[in-house]
Amino acid sequence: MTNAALLTAARDGDLSAVTAAIADGAELETRDSHERTPLLLAATQDHVDVATALVAAGADVDALDDRHDTPWLVTGVTGSVRMMRALLPAEPDMTIRNRFGGIALIPACERGHVGYVREVLTTGIKVDHVNDLGWTGLLEAIVYGDGGKPYQEIVELLIDAGADVNLADSNGVTPLAHARERGQDTIAALLRQAGGR
Repeated sequence: MTNAALLTAARDGDLSAVTAAIADGAELETRDSHERTPLLLAATQDHVDVATALVAAGADVDALDDRHDTPWLVTGVTGSVRMMRALLPAEPDMTIRNRFGGIALIPACERGHVGYVREVLTTGIKVDHVNDLGWTGLLEAIVYGDGGKPYQEIVELLIDAGADVNLADSNGVTPLAHARERGQDTIAALLRQAGGR
């Protein structure tokens, strides 16, 4: 029951129960029916204090579940800067890919998580990583974004971080061409100023 108790407590954000389960000998890398570890459950639900305790106890930030997510990859989806900071001391492998072949930066760009993108770009994560669909974070911000202020900020952050503004998708369409096609005038102007073609 100790392992099951740890999984439940991590999912629910019950720090005292997590601490008790660890003290009782629960396995930090125990898995639920979807191969999720306690740390992945805590990261998914943004229970930062629980994640901090699990990391301090030695939990693996790179443990993959059956959807090819890890605690670290999930932070790009949730956009939680606090969780990202809680996991960084465990030195996550930033090259591990999700089921779409992407790294944490890409879903954060897609979802408009400005604060997360700003912070994760300071970690040395690869700004021009291309996923299995042929998209970079810059392309996802344009293709899946609405051109509004958050996406404008993300494009600026990516440009400032050295993103290749002419890195085209798998069909040869550039970020600037995508922005023009979608009527994202401000983003198109940012790309042109950065040498976009």
